[in-house]
Amino acid sequence: MCAPVTVDVAAGEAVCLVGANGAGKSTVLRAVAGLLEPLAGQVLLDGQPVDERSASFRRRVACVFDEDAWFAELSVAEHLELVARGHGVRDVAAVVDAELAAQRLEGAADQLPVSLSSGQKRRLLLAAALVRPRALLLLDEPEQRLDPPGRVALLERLRAERDAGTALLVATHDTVLLRGLADRAVVVDDSGDAGDAGDAATGCRVVDAEEAARVVSDPVA
Repeated sequence: MCAPVTVDVAAGEAVCLVGANGAGKSTVLRAVAGLLEPLAGQVLLDGQPVDERSASFRRRVACVFDEDAWFAELSVAEHLELVARGHGVRDVAAVVDAELAAQRLEGAADQLPVSLSSGQKRRLLLAAALVRPRALLLLDEPEQRLDPPGRVALLERLRAERDAGTALLVATHDTVLLRGLADRAVVVDDSGDAGDAGDAATGCRVVDAEEAARVVSDPVA
């Protein structure tokens, strides 16, 4: 699905994945989440192979992918309460209320997810990842479907997560998010040839945020 990718993500570091549509960014994220098994190599969390079935792994890794994943029969607030309780959060009501406010979902707290707007659904997925403990955040284009104020709030929240010691691996096409968040970025290629500036053996290259923004703005270049 994509060329080999080699990267380390440290606690308190934000690494963004960039590349053309179909290059394999989501594939990389799903491999890190333990949802896809790599054809070669390893995916390690604290030196141990990732195992999506492991309770300890699930406690430490929070994901937001493109699909809508929630309990359809629960209201927005009930969904967040269930996620928080399931991960051992203390003072669930206060944590959920704070996250509803952060995601501008207070007015939709009693609604079913199916009744939400596209942007509200995205913010619900983000809330579900942020209402629980996490050491690693895996985010697949989290800016999608968010309005401009929502994107600003997302950037501020992710910077706070990074600065608090959370590791972030984020696939994005948003140059503002890249420049404002990424400590480093990985250009993901869908072939074995990463070009003169890359490593053909790995099929990817690690760049700074400014170079990653240029790749997003002009993928051909």
